[in-house]
Amino acid sequence: MQLSQNIKPISYLKSKTAEVIKNINEKQQPVIITQNGEAKAVIQDIKSYENLQNSLSLLKLIVQSEEDIRRGDVIGQEKMFENLEKKLFS
Repeated sequence: MQLSQNIKPISYLKSKTAEVIKNINEKQQPVIITQNGEAKAVIQDIKSYENLQNSLSLLKLIVQSEEDIRRGDVIGQEKMFENLEKKLFS
């Protein structure tokens, strides 16, 4: 992804909002908006945003799982299925 090609000043966004949104949705590439020469915001299509949020959620679960393993806070597979069956069929 070439982010350098997707950097636009806020004045460009103000004058061409519909075009920017159309391009973002078609290309599924974010646009960085600058104000006074500094990056201030990122605009991206909703599907990419949802995918990013889902990826972050999965990474958080992995980190939590690794912490559980490190602390020894785990149960064996047989015990896990036993507990699950009790909950499902009780």
